[in-house]
Amino acid sequence: MRFCPMCSAALEPVELGGYPRLRCEAQCGFVHWGNPTPVVAAIVEYEGKVLLARNVAWPEKWYALITGFLEREETPEQGVLREVQEELGLDGRIREFVGHYTFPEQNQIICVYHVEAAGEVVLNEELAEYRLFAHEDVRTWPRGTGPALRDWLDRKLGRVDASMRIDGATTGDEP
Repeated sequence: MRFCPMCSAALEPVELGGYPRLRCEAQCGFVHWGNPTPVVAAIVEYEGKVLLARNVAWPEKWYALITGFLEREETPEQGVLREVQEELGLDGRIREFVGHYTFPEQNQIICVYHVEAAGEVVLNEELAEYRLFAHEDVRTWPRGTGPALRDWLDRKLGRVDASMRIDGATTGDEP
């Protein structure tokens, strides 16, 4: 962001509250705080397997969780179920809150839920395809929603006590 959305003047870098910000120094005083965007993600269990999907813009080998931006006046729980319905055409039921995870590269905070889904998969225009994986066959990735899936699988498969992780993820089990 280079220009003020209020008055169109150039934004200037300043330090506010100990963080670098952009402020309209010339005219209206608008401050671009750069707060993270809330995102919801679903670890979809479908027919007893983990469903991962490929976005139409991604390479053929990239699969991930169902995600989407939280809408105005929508709870994260409503948002994650809406995304499962919109992107997969499935009816979902939240089984648990997995945790919230930061994704600094995209300036996002991701609220992740385990969702059991039923119905017939009908992909929307955002998704190219999906695959079902046995829990023990899922390979996770190091960024974005990958740590949430890793934590959930570790707990589900009894590999580690994921509530003890200290890598920035929160499972909701901490005091």
